[in-house]
Amino acid sequence: MALLSKSSFLTGGVKVGLLTMATSLCMTLAQAAPIYKVVDEKTGQVTFTDRPQSYEQQTGKQISQIAITTGNETNGSGVANTAGSSSTSSSDVITQPVGATQTLNVPATATTTATVKAPVNYQLTIAEPSKERAYRRPVQSIDVAVQIKPALQVGDSVRIYLDDKEVAQGLSTSIATVDVLPGAHTVKAVIQSETGQTLEQVAITIYLIQNNTTLQNKKKLAQQLLAYQKLSWYQKMKLKMTQKEVAQSQSQ
Repeated sequence: MALLSKSSFLTGGVKVGLLTMATSLCMTLAQAAPIYKVVDEKTGQVTFTDRPQSYEQQTGKQISQIAITTGNETNGSGVANTAGSSSTSSSDVITQPVGATQTLNVPATATTTATVKAPVNYQLTIAEPSKERAYRRPVQSIDVAVQIKPALQVGDSVRIYLDDKEVAQGLSTSIATVDVLPGAHTVKAVIQSETGQTLEQVAITIYLIQNNTTLQNKKKLAQQLLAYQKLSWYQKMKLKMTQKEVAQSQSQ
């Protein structure tokens, strides 16, 4: 009985020893086996394999050895790494690379608060001239007066035009007619925004006529001046003396 027990003990010890050696050998071989990372340049697919020769003949493959093993590993804290604890065959394992967890601090998008001015419905009228009328040039000026409701908002402005030519900014102006030709003309008032957008406009037609009386007087004076210039110096002196006597008699 004692011999049988001793024999069984020896046999069991041998089995345990052989099993331990086989396990250690397998772990050593497994840990020593290099792992390669294969990246498809076209698709970006990542493949991990221990047989890089299968991909060396393929074009568009980037092959690199990585510092990982397929056996059990222990991290710095002494906790076993179970990521490779399962049996690893020689077949390829296709997976996406697992990197360290990173916390990305995405900056918050700056929110710009812009003050949007609500549109205003202006009521614009030309108070003067209030209707179509004629002006005698060059003695009369065109007086323009504009009325607006509600009051102008900040940035908006009123501009006054004569025949699409800006002549003033504001609610009133006086346009001289000396350089304006006779005929029909357009007086226009426009409300513009700060960006130059037309918000409201109104126009009226006026007419300029030539002042014939003024022209006749100017023509008469021109004729008299020409006649005076043709006089001799004696005649000019006599004329001046006559005018002086007339002025004295009128003053008495």
